[in-house]
Amino acid sequence: MSRRLLVLGWHNIDPTPFYPADPGAGRRGFDRQLAAIDKLATVVPLSEAVDTLAAGGSLPPRAVALTFDDGYADWLDAAVPALDRRGMHGTFFLVSDILSGRIGAWWEELADAFDRCTASSLEWAGRTHDLTTPAARLGAQAALKDELKLVDRATRVEAVARIAERIAPPPPERAPMFLDWAGARALAATGHGVGSHTVTHPILAREDADTQREELVESRRALESGLGQTVDLLAYPNGNAGDYDQQTMELARTAGYRAAVTTRPGIVGPHEPPYAMHRVVLTPLTDVGELFGKVARKGTGLAKKVVRTLAPTG
Repeated sequence: MSRRLLVLGWHNIDPTPFYPADPGAGRRGFDRQLAAIDKLATVVPLSEAVDTLAAGGSLPPRAVALTFDDGYADWLDAAVPALDRRGMHGTFFLVSDILSGRIGAWWEELADAFDRCTASSLEWAGRTHDLTTPAARLGAQAALKDELKLVDRATRVEAVARIAERIAPPPPERAPMFLDWAGARALAATGHGVGSHTVTHPILAREDADTQREELVESRRALESGLGQTVDLLAYPNGNAGDYDQQTMELARTAGYRAAVTTRPGIVGPHEPPYAMHRVVLTPLTDVGELFGKVARKGTGLAKKVVRTLAPTG
């Protein structure tokens, strides 16, 4: 038995503007990943693992918890069926205002604008971004994404809208990329776990304490009311070092969450703070066979190897 846990995280399965891939590649890759996990690890529900570690108990050898962020619509017809075929449990973190249709996903809106870009350049914040080639557009998008993560949510949302207006025509009508409340209820009915990813997906440490508190309290309230079940697990938006802090963790505790996961790669050990749990973020195209081969051969003391093997998507 073990006192260590590897938490893995995904976002989408099918390709999106922000997570591009060839058609069908995401589903094939995700199925290969689950096959490797099935062979080399023991999947445990995140909620049960949190309880076990808090009580000082032991987990199965090579224990792994599977998590998903943001509320992508393909969870229902891609992620959940793939998990169910193998009898695996996932925990899905939802953004309550995305479910309500009050907001979009700024990272996808930014990527979509660059996909549809018709401008040759963009003047932004005293800098000129070349947009004449696919590589230049990709570089500009990445630079702007990183800059926008450093500001508060209201500034970020306004900036994305202004950038999109300058570089691309209005977006066409498309099938929804994210779940609505009906989809979230269908997800909850599958028996998989549901957690909070805040109300509006802000980077919490960029917000004041009152805003952080509202994001944490109101998302939990909305999800519990809308889904009819307890929601006491949290995933910090973005989740890297600097995206949450000691104040954020204390606010999460007082809001009634039992634990929170980050995107800081590593293994959750027996003394891991429950409000700063390490997690390794994958895309469906990440090769996990090498990672789990190392786990099977050498045990679970692999935090540095995890960092080298899998780069988080942010």
